[in-house]
Amino acid sequence: MANLKLGRLRDRTPVKISFQAHPDLAGALRAYAELYRETYGQAASVSDLIPCMLESFLASDRAFVQARRER
Repeated sequence: MANLKLGRLRDRTPVKISFQAHPDLAGALRAYAELYRETYGQAASVSDLIPCMLESFLASDRAFVQARRER
């Protein structure tokens, strides 16, 4: 078997997750999507933005990152 520099790709099958948001959070997410459109000149739906927001949040939580590394 070849010793490739690139390791085996992780599972990239999307997993659908749904949740309920309070009206204040839903409004803030819509406002963020609008500001995103104004800033970048390209519309993005709230459902497209949420996964990126969560990934960014998790990556910036030092305690979480450290705990995952230790496991």
